[in-house]
Amino acid sequence: MSTTSTTTVNVSGMTCGHCVSSVSEELESLAGVETVDVELNAGGISTVTITSSQQLSPSEIGEAVAEAGYLVVANNA
Repeated sequence: MSTTSTTTVNVSGMTCGHCVSSVSEELESLAGVETVDVELNAGGISTVTITSSQQLSPSEIGEAVAEAGYLVVANNA
């Protein structure tokens, strides 16, 4: 049985549903990603929770989010 890994990142710059789908689409294209759940905070810091069958590296996640045109920010930002 495989264990699932849940990773939560904060993303700045997302303002609408289109932003959510862009980010979700990029993250879902990463290997092992099962679900992407975005808690949109328009104009602020949105919370993105990624469930995957393997541990994702912060750089993989950061690159996918950047590909969608947004920025992962530190939890304490």
